[in-house]
Amino acid sequence: MPHHPLAVPRDELIRYRRHFHAHPELSLEEFETAAFIVRELSGSGLDALRTEVGKTGILATLHGGKPGPVTLLRADMDGLPVSELNEVEYRSTRERAMHACGHDGHMAILLSAARALATRRADVPGTIVFCFQPGEEGLAGNRLMIEDGALESPHVDRTFALHLYSGLEAGRVGIRDGPFFAASDRFTIVLTGKGGHGAMPQAAIDPIVGAAQLVNALQTLSSREIAPKDPVVVTVGSLHAGTTFNVIPDRAELNGTVRTFDDVVRRSMPERIERIVGGVCEAMRLHYEFEYGWGYPPTVNDAATNDVVREVARAVAGDANVVDPHDILMWSEDMAYMQHQRPGAYFVVGVRGPEKGIEPQHSPRYDIDESALAVGFEMMVGIGLHG
Repeated sequence: MPHHPLAVPRDELIRYRRHFHAHPELSLEEFETAAFIVRELSGSGLDALRTEVGKTGILATLHGGKPGPVTLLRADMDGLPVSELNEVEYRSTRERAMHACGHDGHMAILLSAARALATRRADVPGTIVFCFQPGEEGLAGNRLMIEDGALESPHVDRTFALHLYSGLEAGRVGIRDGPFFAASDRFTIVLTGKGGHGAMPQAAIDPIVGAAQLVNALQTLSSREIAPKDPVVVTVGSLHAGTTFNVIPDRAELNGTVRTFDDVVRRSMPERIERIVGGVCEAMRLHYEFEYGWGYPPTVNDAATNDVVREVARAVAGDANVVDPHDILMWSEDMAYMQHQRPGAYFVVGVRGPEKGIEPQHSPRYDIDESALAVGFEMMVGIGLHG
């Protein structure tokens, strides 16, 4: 890997990250965020700047001075519908919107890296496409950008993306070959019974009791039907039924998520879930409706592309700080769509410090140790300079 003596713009990284953190926008609504990025990239020496890709996404292109591949570096832009509880000077200025997953840091890293690499054009092998992507949090902005031609003109050869991660100490980089993040699918189950008085359950058909049975029974899929070598998570995340303490309702609705890695197991899950739903409902005299929605596929890392990340990470962080993060298996990530079409590497950068980075992603108290921004910047610059 070529040495890159570019000074780390620590003040700029922190300034960008805090600006984005204070002004979050939800998925596919990142209009002000995109406008800010465009303003900061304009005049920086990039060769092309394309906006409104996948609605609010941005593609910035830099042609290097050496032969080499077309490399796409990606950062996601959207915040979450969370009300921030941190009392910091850069806290979110918007109710029910917060960068609680690190995307503010991702943008800061890639924005600074793009500006820095533009000053080193002669040392850049091939072409770099800086991809600022909207709508990662559930709306498949990555797929929307692909549909708008993000992988063509120029034809992308390989992709890289990072995620700031509270499960690793600041200064560490996590990399794994093969499946890295899980597929994320959804289901809805509606149970219909017969309402009645809470003191006379024999005259009713209680969908709440049926829902309680289902929450437990669905866990037998991972514990008794799927081999231990194939990780599976089935979570009922919401259960809504009833209006008051002494009335048995007619209806209960359950909504949940299924996380898998193996495609055969993934495709089998709707039938497995509905079989259990049907059995419980027959036993408890309930009727049911069942819907299953396919979400993000697994994010699978290409070994050769991962080798680039490892080489850069060892130079940036040192051998001892390049690790395999075993405990984040069941996240999902829409970068899976690009990595399905091109060899790709997705890695994590630790943000856990002595005082910040302790809270998990998606917490209203999530924050980062900002020293991690320098590590992310050096990773993206190093990858950009790697042929």
